[in-house]
Amino acid sequence: MKHALAPRSSLARATLLKMGPRIAVVIALTTLFSYFHMLNTLRHQNLVQLEQYVSERSQREQTLFVLAEDNHSLLKAALEKRLLALRQEDPKARFDSLFVQLPDGTVRTRAEHFDGTSAPCLFVPPGVRLDDELRRRILAAYDVLVQYGPAFHTRFTDTFITLPEGVHLSFWPENPTYCLDAAPTESIISQEFFPPTLPENNPRRRTVWTGVYQEPISKTWMTTAATPLDLGGRHVATIGHDVILKDLIERTLEEHLPGAYNMLVRDDGQLIVHPDMKREEGLSPDTLSSATAQSATGAPWSGSEQEAAVLRDIFEQVKQRPSDTLVREMSGHHLYLAMARLRGPGWRFVTVLPASVVARPAFVAARTILVLGVLALLVELGIMSWVLKKLTRPLLGIAEASHRVAAGDFNVTLDTSREDELGRMASAFQHMARQVQQREEELRQANEGLEQRGRQLKEVHQQLVVAARQAGMAEVATNVLHNVGNVLNSVYTSSQVARERMTQMRLENLNRLADMLDAHQSDLALFLTQDQQGRHVRPFLRKLGEGLQEERKEILSLLDDVGRYTEHIGEIVKLQQNYARLPRLREPSRLSELVEDALRLNAAGLGRHRVRVERQLAPLPPVLADKHKVLMILTNLISNAKYALDDAVASERRVTVKLGLEGSECIRIEVSDNGVGISSELLTRIFQYGFTTRAEGHGFGLHSCALAAQEMGGSLTVHSEGHGRGATFTLELPYHPAS
Repeated sequence: MKHALAPRSSLARATLLKMGPRIAVVIALTTLFSYFHMLNTLRHQNLVQLEQYVSERSQREQTLFVLAEDNHSLLKAALEKRLLALRQEDPKARFDSLFVQLPDGTVRTRAEHFDGTSAPCLFVPPGVRLDDELRRRILAAYDVLVQYGPAFHTRFTDTFITLPEGVHLSFWPENPTYCLDAAPTESIISQEFFPPTLPENNPRRRTVWTGVYQEPISKTWMTTAATPLDLGGRHVATIGHDVILKDLIERTLEEHLPGAYNMLVRDDGQLIVHPDMKREEGLSPDTLSSATAQSATGAPWSGSEQEAAVLRDIFEQVKQRPSDTLVREMSGHHLYLAMARLRGPGWRFVTVLPASVVARPAFVAARTILVLGVLALLVELGIMSWVLKKLTRPLLGIAEASHRVAAGDFNVTLDTSREDELGRMASAFQHMARQVQQREEELRQANEGLEQRGRQLKEVHQQLVVAARQAGMAEVATNVLHNVGNVLNSVYTSSQVARERMTQMRLENLNRLADMLDAHQSDLALFLTQDQQGRHVRPFLRKLGEGLQEERKEILSLLDDVGRYTEHIGEIVKLQQNYARLPRLREPSRLSELVEDALRLNAAGLGRHRVRVERQLAPLPPVLADKHKVLMILTNLISNAKYALDDAVASERRVTVKLGLEGSECIRIEVSDNGVGISSELLTRIFQYGFTTRAEGHGFGLHSCALAAQEMGGSLTVHSEGHGRGATFTLELPYHPAS
């Protein structure tokens, strides 16, 4: 018996030794391939998600900063206008009714009627000479803050105006006693926001942003936007918004991608927000310590020296990056960085994603595949060992049964009545056949379920693709129809005028002249020289020829306009088709000609509405610009100005177009009307997608114009004194002279 079992045991061992390593190698290679494939796929998906996330977050976070600068433009114009209005007024009586001089020498808001929720407070340090000119400036600043402070409070904590003499007016409902709490020795103009607005520090007189600092009176950590106002070459006031950093810090630290973290850093490497930064003892958790705003080498740090070194390398990457959103890999530290610049203070929003976060799912999946492969290998080797131990040699019945099972026929019958080894083997084979049949049925059912699920997913995917395509086509078609409609009005007008010209040509006189000449054919010479009627033939023919030439010239000019308008329609369609691709190349263009073309495109509508056009076009050399985008913007602005004049008196309807240089780096084109105007609450929404104030409007024109201006590196803004006082749209473009 031992002699019979020896070969069978040897056969099983030899077979297992040959098959086991081969299967193990296949499992290892499959696991390795699966790991790298999933790692590459997950890396690509995570980097795309990271870039999209940082781009969207930066756009959302910078909205408040951009809005602050827009508000300053409005406040600056309002304050300048108010100063001019109070120039001849005696301010003393109203000044004394609002403010009072205290025993400490300061002048402050009268406390008996002040609650801080509807009016600003005033602080004048001791020693400031209050003449009538200073009182007027204080009252003008007070009036502007009363008018605009409550409206701006929905987005900004406070709005303030500081005069160079140290006078400070603030609208801060959450801290209404700010000016009343200030110490008499407090120097407002020495705080961080004021020196950068002085002429010697800010010759270009633009809005500046401070760094992160703690306001000394309220003890609040903030950053400030400050804009200087000059009158007659003299610095008369500084307008400001404070942006409290508490909410920004909480959003930066708490709202992040899984496994990643966010940070804010300035261009000079000054760290603003980081998860591992310590806070100074004694300060509340929602404030920054003075050391928090230091560089990585000097800030209190809760991490290790190695983590500090990583942070310094991140700073270097931030300094070297361009202004657009960018994803970079720091292979030395196994990190991915996504960076975007916030307009306004110029901070950099950075998201750091460790490479381990990207690789972990791939590693877990590969480990699962490996474990399952090893288990499958062990199961297969166990089954093989069991089968080999029971099998002594191939038998014809089992071979035939094996062929039948391989062909899909699991109803095999073997002789299991024998008590010996062959009977047990036959019984095991039948049992195995039944198990295989059951598993085959289970696999078939599972496969059918997977196929049905796959079909459902494919149908859903197709529906999403069709929906996305239809949405994109609808938006493109809307923009094309809006712009083409403006040009088609001019095409129709030009063709109608040409038709009227042709109708008015009195060519029947030529037939009468021919009949007259035929009647005097025999004495034509005498008729032309001596007859009273015949002597007028030659002058008549000369005038008729001159008139026909003039008519031909006018008709050709109208047909040229039709051709140019038709060409512009084609350019509009091409422009919209290329909207999502690379921008058009700039080409030399004369902006004055583009303005005239835009007026010509709207000439018919302006004429119908009896609108008078005033031109103030400075002679500028050719500049590099995308002339079709500029023409599209101007055409929309002039068309909107025309409709804004519908309710105005016909004899007073006026559109003014100005063209000139703003400094040495900016071209400024203004389209003004004296029509219905825009209320202050609508000024911030006028460029939103789908927003319109006209019943028949669709809200796409100004939105697409604003986007086109941004693509050219410029901006499109609007200003209006209110309802019924007209509006001015300003297009600013970078000045690039054509060589």
